[in-house]
Amino acid sequence: MAMVSAYHRDVGDNVNQNVTAKINLETGKAQIFIEKRVVEAVTDPDLEITLADARIIQPDVELDGVVMIDDTPKNFGRIAAQSAKQIILQRIREAERDARYAHYVQQEGEIVHGVVQNIKSQAVTVNLEGTEAFLPRSQQVPGEHYSLHQRLRAYVLEVRKTGRGPQITISRSHKNMLRRLLELEVPEIFSGAVEIKSIAREAGSRSKVAVAARQPGVDPVGACVGMRGVRIQSIVNELG
Repeated sequence: MAMVSAYHRDVGDNVNQNVTAKINLETGKAQIFIEKRVVEAVTDPDLEITLADARIIQPDVELDGVVMIDDTPKNFGRIAAQSAKQIILQRIREAERDARYAHYVQQEGEIVHGVVQNIKSQAVTVNLEGTEAFLPRSQQVPGEHYSLHQRLRAYVLEVRKTGRGPQITISRSHKNMLRRLLELEVPEIFSGAVEIKSIAREAGSRSKVAVAARQPGVDPVGACVGMRGVRIQSIVNELG
């Protein structure tokens, strides 16, 4: 399609013509063919050809048949090369976008690390290893301030596929961010020895977590608090 467009730009022929581009995969040679219907009397020279003229190209053709007329421009090799390059670059960009989407869609519901890249009134842009994520005001912790190049952790709320790449929405205030932090900081929760029964979070103010032991001899509250409160303090510091 790109080579056909390049042909029309270069030659300026009628876009209503049935134009086909063919590439010899062994030699790399590119050719342009115009398809025309064989008729007794031509009414549209862009689409039709007389039987006499058609048999010069294809001796065995009959009325109502189709002939392919080679109309390859002399410099079409250069045009084809440029078009092929554009197609390859476009496919590479599409593959990169698809790969980024596939990676981050699997991160929905997980904690990611990023660096603050831009700060606006409605959203903070966070760089996730070369991919942008957006922290909207509604998902920010009330009273929390951000600065350029600040490193932070956030909860991946949603990943959408767009023509420009994945659109990633992250959150600092979602209650499941607290759940994921507990799973990361408390080995007993991660292993299943302690179960999180419920979470209530007022971002920037307070949070309540109900936990229960699933194994005998395990203190669920003590496991979450940690020695001298080190585990829970680490989580509190992260939540802001």
